[in-house]
Parts: sequence; C-alpha cells; structure tokens
Amino acid sequence: MSHPSDEDDPFEDIRQKTENPMKRLFGEYGMPNAPYFAMGLFGSVAARVLDLLPPLLLGIAIDSIFGSEIYDLPLVPQAWIPGTTMGKFWFTIGTIAFAFFGGSAFHWVRNYGWNAFAQNIQHSVRTDTYDKMQRLNMNFFAEKQTGEMMSILSNDVNRLERFLNDGMNSAFRLSVMVVGIAGILLWLNPRLALITLLPIPIIAVTTWKFIDIIQPKYATVRKTVGHLNSRLENNLGGIKVIKTFNTESFESERVDDVSMEYYDANWDAINTRIKFFPALRVIAGVGFVITFTVGGLWVLGLAPVWITGGAAPLREGVFVSFILYTQRFIWPMAQFGSIINMYQRARASSARLFGLMDTPSRIVEDPDAGELEVTDGHVEYDDVSFGYDEETIVKDVNFDVPGGDTVALVGPTGAGKSTVLKLLLRMYDVDEGAIRIDNQDIRDVTIPSLRQSLGYVSQDTFMFYGTVADNIEYGTFGADHEQVVEAAKAAEAHDFIMNLPEGYETEIGERGVKLSGGQRQRLSIARAVLKDPELLILDEATSDVDTETEMLIQRSIDKLTENRTTFAIAHRLSTIKDADQIIVLEDGQIVERGTHEELIQDDGLYAHLWGVQAGEIDTLPEEFIQRAQQRHAEADVDVDDD
Repeated sequence: MSHPSDEDDPFEDIRQKTENPMKRLFGEYGMPNAPYFAMGLFGSVAARVLDLLPPLLLGIAIDSIFGSEIYDLPLVPQAWIPGTTMGKFWFTIGTIAFAFFGGSAFHWVRNYGWNAFAQNIQHSVRTDTYDKMQRLNMNFFAEKQTGEMMSILSNDVNRLERFLNDGMNSAFRLSVMVVGIAGILLWLNPRLALITLLPIPIIAVTTWKFIDIIQPKYATVRKTVGHLNSRLENNLGGIKVIKTFNTESFESERVDDVSMEYYDANWDAINTRIKFFPALRVIAGVGFVITFTVGGLWVLGLAPVWITGGAAPLREGVFVSFILYTQRFIWPMAQFGSIINMYQRARASSARLFGLMDTPSRIVEDPDAGELEVTDGHVEYDDVSFGYDEETIVKDVNFDVPGGDTVALVGPTGAGKSTVLKLLLRMYDVDEGAIRIDNQDIRDVTIPSLRQSLGYVSQDTFMFYGTVADNIEYGTFGADHEQVVEAAKAAEAHDFIMNLPEGYETEIGERGVKLSGGQRQRLSIARAVLKDPELLILDEATSDVDTETEMLIQRSIDKLTENRTTFAIAHRLSTIKDADQIIVLEDGQIVERGTHEELIQDDGLYAHLWGVQAGEIDTLPEEFIQRAQQRHAEADVDVDDD
C-alpha cells in the first residue's frame, strides 16, 4: 500500500496550464476589493513618509542648532522656521512628535486596508473553489484524495491570505522606505549616496537567483503536504478498521513515511531559505560598514579626493542622518527576500487553487435548459451507453417505466446497476442515447430541477454533524417541526428518536456515529419522505442491516414508494420480487427483463441468483459458477459500476 506519488498529483496537468496565477488572482479577486487596496496603499505611503522625517530633522537640527548651517527643511517655507535657537529646538521636537503620532494613525489605516483586502479575497477564493469543486462530476471525487482537496481549501487559501496581508503590506511599506530614503540620501549628498546604494545590484542578483531555485521547491512542499493530509484523513476515517486489525504500528510507520517526505521537501526549501537571508544580511552589513567608513573619513577631512570631488568636509548632522537612514535602508533591502519568499509560496498555492477551479466537468448544463415538469413520472432509457477512461460501463440499455411503477435492477457485482441510475441523476452524462422523464430529455432541463424531483436512498447513508432534525430536514430546509415528525413516523423512525436523550435535538456526531446503521438508514428514508419527490431511487437501501431492522425499513419503503415511480437496486432479491418490472444486467447490458415469476420460469441469470440466495447452490449449472469466478477474478477498476 502506498500514498500518492508525484505522478499521482491530482491537479498537476491543469496546474501546469495555469498561466500567471497571481495576475489572475488580482484580476478576478483583487479588482472588486480595490477600495481596500487603495486604503492600504495610501496608509503605507503616508505612514512611511512620516516615519522618514525624524532622522532628517535630527540631522538638520544638529547642523543648525549646534552649528551655523541654515535650518533648511524640504517643502517647508523659511517663513515657517523660527529664527531663534530655542524656537528651532522646539519646532524640531514638535515636528518629530507630529510625525510619530501621524504615523501611528496612518499605520492603523494601512493595517485596516490590507487586512480587509486579504480577508475578503481569502473568503471569496475559498467559497468559489468549494462551489466549483462540489459541482464536479462524481468520478472526480472517486479519483482524488480528500486530504489533497482539504489542503487546497485550507492551507493554500491561508497562504494567500498571509501574502495579501503581510506580504503586500511589507512590500509597499519597504518600497516607499527604500525609494524615500534613496531620494533623501541623494538630496543630502549624491556622492556618498552612490556609495550607500552600491549593494542594491548585488542584492537584486542574489534575490533573482533565490527565486529561480526556491520556486520548484515550494511546489514540491505543497504537493507533499497534500499527500500528508490525505494519509491522515484516510487513517482517521478508517480508525475502526485500524483498531480491529491491530495495525496501529503499521499505520504509524506509513504516516511516518509520508511525513518524512514532507519533512525532506520542507527542509530542502528551508536550507535554501536560511542560506539566502544571512547572505543578504552580510551584503547589507558590508554596505553599512562602507558608508560609515567613507562618511567618517569625510567628516574628518581624510576621504580621498576621487570620492569627495574636492568638496568640503561632510557636516556632522548630514553624517548622522546618513548613518540612521543607511540602517533603515539596507535592512529593508534584505527584507525584500522575505517578501519574495512569501510571494513564491503564494504563487504555488494560487496555482493549486486555480488548478482545482479549472478542472473541467463532464456535466455541462445547457444555458437554455428549462425546468423539469413531472406529470406522470414516466421514465424512458433509449439506447443508453456510457463509459469513462476508455472503458464501456453501460451499453445499449433500453427500458420503459410507466408512471407510478417500481422497477428493480439486479445483477452480479460490476454489472453497471448503480451507474444506470446515476445517469438518471446526471451524476454523469450519457455518451449515446437519451434518458427522458415525461418525454423531456434530462440534458435539456436544469440540474437543480431534475435532482429536486428525485429522491435518493443509498446503502452508504451519510449523516451530517448536527441534530436528528437537522439531518431529516437536509434538502428541505423550510420544513416545520410537525412535518419532520410526520416524515420520521412514516420512516418508522419516530419511536427510536423519542428514546434518544434530546429527541429530535439530539446531536448524532460526525457521520452519525452515535446511531446504528439501521437508525441512520431510517433517517435517510425520513429525509426522502420529507422531500416528497416525484421519482425515487433506492440503492441497496437494506443491504447492511439485520433481518429485524430490514423488516422495519421495508415497511417504511413500502409507504414511500406507493404511487411513486421507483427504481430499486438490490442484492437481496426477496426485497424486490414484487416489483412491476425486474431488469437483469450483466457486463453493462440488459440480459433479461420481466416479473419475478417470469424470470424464475426462464431459468436464466436471475433464476440462478435467486437459487444462490435460496441455498440451492448444488443445483446451479457449472457454466454459471465459472462465470461468477471469472467476474470476481477480474480487476474492478471502478467502484461505481455496481
């Protein structure tokens, strides 16, 4: 047994076709949130401009108050500058205080804007991805790992939020700081500024190389975390089997293996990242040391002429501003590496999200489709054929069901019984032929109106986390309590519900674990009763219950199917022997049809299956036994073609 390999990555092909996922993210989801983007951007620019004032004011004040230089503040008229030394002193203090208080206010504006921008996109992307996913056809879910899809809906969406909030916030904040500081330094002393800016090309080349190396590594990390989630989800779902077969140690080893794959992939990316950031710090540190050395020598009048150009010694205040700004300038340049790191993670996640969104569905609704109108409940299968993965599952199926009749589909495992009825539900679309309800091709009606007219009771009864009433009401959300109770009574469920601790408000646990299989099945039938559909599908509705429970369920089914077009699949032939018509399938084709008595007299496949359940194995022909052995020896690649 194994976990998915790289080749099994369920969205790899589509992900590779996703071009510019981040551009698409901002185009489809960023534009509707442009006001919040503008708010965050404005706050970032304003806050950083005010943050840059104190070092500049400090340098000017040193040269003006403690020296003989003119108090020259950019964009501020000289008439506003006090003439006295103490006036300049208090003016400097007041302006610095205004910068700090104003900066704090704009920091709030910035954080509110970016958080709203990120949260809104996160919510929209997650809900849109889920909505797209749940509308895909059933074979998509048969082929994909639940953990992989959960990883995309949870981890990948959260990574987008971190970049859109922290990453975008930091990117604009640092951009304003770098551009602003570079402008101020060039205004203060162009020659020294050029020396301070020397590390920028080296940092740019190092960052570009980092992006080239880290991008595929982050894609691998996202892939392996999906595999890990799939393994954990699979094991938690099968915990009963693990315990009963005493395989805890085996499963711990399997989790350890897939976790180690994630560990190795993550450490591969971490090793690249932890080499990159110290390298940027070294480059930034060297830049600071050079600036301090050259500036200090210039202040002392010892700097070489080819650097100073014969200019006068550097003023102390300008030097102080340079040192303060250089510290603020070089470190933000190094921080861009962290932003690039977040961007690459977000890019890998957005590619996975759009890969899921772009997964094509085989079920496409006609834009001109109308509402299904059921009058008699007459259903017709007209030369229906269907298959997938180049394998034919159903071939040339023809039958007609008058309104109100019950038709049973029987046959060996893998005969295609469930697939025939899933075509009626449009879980799949037919490849050839047509299915009609009251002379309406089901491909010409809307999917919601079709499925609203169909009730479905399966052997795999699924209960949602919530109360008994919540699960009965599911799909008929406007029902009142009295209607829920009546549906439960019709399904022979009311008595056991009233014996539960909180009656209809009893929490039944995840997947209904607090109920028995028969109780869950009766709630499923109550759900169908409440829906009151025009047509009903019963897919092995009593296969996994004891004889006594089967009797109770069969009573409720008899009430439900009365005067209602009904399709029933059953391996227990005793439950369908009273059907108006029995259709026998083998290898996706109809081999017999008729009533129970007619099929028994024909002494064909149905009669042999009946003989098996009656315990008459010794009387069965050798050909039937050999055919059964052959069927069970063949690999069953599709669990849905029962």
